[in-house]
Amino acid sequence: MIELAARLWRAPILLLVLAELFWAGSFVLGGAVRADVPPVALAFWRWVGGLVLVLCFAGPHLVRDLPVLRRHWRITAVMSVFGVGGYNTLIYLGLQTTTVLNAALLQSAMPLLILLCSFMIFGERPSLRQFVAVLISLGGVAVIVAHGEPATLLRLRLNPGDIWVLIAALIYAAYSALLRRRPTVHPLSFLAASFAVGVLTLLPFYTWEILAGHHMRLTPLAVTTLIYLAMLPAFASYLFYNRGVELIGANRAGQFMHLIPVFASILAIALLGESFQIYHMVGIALIAAGIVLASRGGTQVSPAFPEAGAPPPPVPRAG
Repeated sequence: MIELAARLWRAPILLLVLAELFWAGSFVLGGAVRADVPPVALAFWRWVGGLVLVLCFAGPHLVRDLPVLRRHWRITAVMSVFGVGGYNTLIYLGLQTTTVLNAALLQSAMPLLILLCSFMIFGERPSLRQFVAVLISLGGVAVIVAHGEPATLLRLRLNPGDIWVLIAALIYAAYSALLRRRPTVHPLSFLAASFAVGVLTLLPFYTWEILAGHHMRLTPLAVTTLIYLAMLPAFASYLFYNRGVELIGANRAGQFMHLIPVFASILAIALLGESFQIYHMVGIALIAAGIVLASRGGTQVSPAFPEAGAPPPPVPRAG
């Protein structure tokens, strides 16, 4: 089991694919429980659950890394507000007033936004291959979202929910670009610090939501959704995505965001009884082609992570 975990930790493509799969489930379930769980409550309890889970494994590492985290508290706080406190909350807020169709299309712009943020923050110019790869995969997303009918895209209209989703994509693109500047600490220590700041950021908004009369109904689906969100999209996906960016860089890792509408479609087919159509096959093929093109060149460890060349950390154990 330890050897299997070590191999997974060195496999950026598999890590990123799993992260997007879990996030796609977050989209589907987030839309399914919007009548029972208000958006801020959904985000708040997701991160509370994720924080409890990560603290079960991060204890010794967190004690050792606290001095480093204190020295780099500013960048840690900014990244936590962007990637934890802000991103998912805005997605859930947007899903209150927009369709999954619009949300998926807007989220598919994230790889382009990551390229833009990397250029604006660090002056990193994307290669022609990266840019073409993003456009190819974006075309695949458009095919799936439009159900193979281009006229569908022309009929899409922005509404307030779409604006929230677009802002969410932008701030997560900034988070992805900034990952190269995260403190040099154990991945679980950084996750624990990020989740803690995210929970504190959301607490006043969650309090306001309750005082405004928006209460959560703990239906079986709502409870199952919260458990799922804490374990996989929060804990596992963030651990896997951060490691994937560490290994191959934000620009290439961002390309995998195009898998979210693919997995969302597959989950809808498997769980909701929808049928598999030709446009699904065409869209998936285009997205896969873009990812393969963007992933050429082998695994590269970012110089911002000197510990990345060391043996992978052991499998987390409680305590």
